[in-house]
Amino acid sequence: MKIMRLGDIGKEQPAVLAPSADGSEKYFSLLPLTGDIDGAFLAGGGLAKVREALAGGTLPVLEGAGNLRAGAPVSRPGAVVGIGMNYAAHAAESGAAPPEIPVVFLKPTNTVTGPYDAAPVPPHSSKYDWEVELGIVIGREASYLQSLEEARDCIAGYVTANDYSEREYQIPGAAGQWTKGKSLPGSTPLGPWLVPADAADGGSLPLRSWVNGEPRQDSSTSRLIFDAPTLVHHCSQYMRLEPGDVIITGTPEGVALSGRFPYLKPGDVVEVEVEGLGRQRQELFRA
Repeated sequence: MKIMRLGDIGKEQPAVLAPSADGSEKYFSLLPLTGDIDGAFLAGGGLAKVREALAGGTLPVLEGAGNLRAGAPVSRPGAVVGIGMNYAAHAAESGAAPPEIPVVFLKPTNTVTGPYDAAPVPPHSSKYDWEVELGIVIGREASYLQSLEEARDCIAGYVTANDYSEREYQIPGAAGQWTKGKSLPGSTPLGPWLVPADAADGGSLPLRSWVNGEPRQDSSTSRLIFDAPTLVHHCSQYMRLEPGDVIITGTPEGVALSGRFPYLKPGDVVEVEVEGLGRQRQELFRA
């Protein structure tokens, strides 16, 4: 099943895309179960309740759902935690050695946007870059976890993510800071849907990106240096992760920072996909 939030910005309603009695996929409203896909829903066993309702045939079909805007599949998280250089080949193309422990940074939660929303290029940006990533959605509180098994139990599901990054703000000179390069409006599209952790192998998912239809990245989460449970466990030693929070797990090689491709400009179209978690598409414009 694919958990979604559909509707105009600020008016999204919870839905699920799942097989129907006739075998075809249909959209069903989740309003009988919850007002939104948020931390309270996830922590309260919401995904299990959706399965029960689907099995019982109690959810109403959401008519016209295919014509509605797709929002981020989880409402505004309390935290968006980024992981840097989590693929050896990307670290190499960035001019760095693979990290021995996870590189962790935070993104403002107001950077989260829908998977098909137009993406603004900052007014003075000349090095705007794309990053396809696996996103982890937290389903229960994680603080000072003792084991990878505990960490695994805290993962509600996975989403496709794009971590837009302004490299000139991020890297060079005394003013270069990851926070500046990773905090721009609309720079964290999520979705189109949330897939429960028990229905997706987060450790073996192909992920790809395209710019104007041309392939850029093509890798697999099997190449992550630090896998999803390891990241949840590690982050829990330094912060309290809450239900609904999102960890974006790093990007593979094939970004503009490598020098092999031009940076993004207004008018470009970026597509990113994690297999099984859906494909995004953003048209870029000058903010």
